[in-house]
Amino acid sequence: MEVTETDIARIPAENLHVPRAEFAAVWAAAEQLHEDCVRRRVSDWYGAGVVMTCRWLAVAMVRPQTDRWYMATAPVTERTGSALPELIQAEALAAQRLDLRRPAPGWLLNRPGWLPGVLATFDWVWWRKAGPPVQFDRTAVG
Repeated sequence: MEVTETDIARIPAENLHVPRAEFAAVWAAAEQLHEDCVRRRVSDWYGAGVVMTCRWLAVAMVRPQTDRWYMATAPVTERTGSALPELIQAEALAAQRLDLRRPAPGWLLNRPGWLPGVLATFDWVWWRKAGPPVQFDRTAVG
């Protein structure tokens, strides 16, 4: 999915604890990296986790090429509707709880790297305790 200026402008400021321009650059880079992997038929569960989390935080409309458009859902709980600060907090905690589950659910074992991608995104954009989950063009931030 291409991240457009309209997508970026629609991001609620309270959903980000990092600068909007940095979030937009990381989100766009994650989308591009993930699309490249999908195109090459290379498994990319980590990238999928980052992309899903960024889309939800951005309250994005997901625009598949071959399907109907839909509103991004929360990555862990699959909650529908807009991301709000209290829901973001709950979702980040749900991701941490899922990471602690033993044994890990079978569906999660079939998505290696997905949960680390989700956690890395929350650790960066919400908790501010880590750097961006993917490399990005810092000159795009300005």
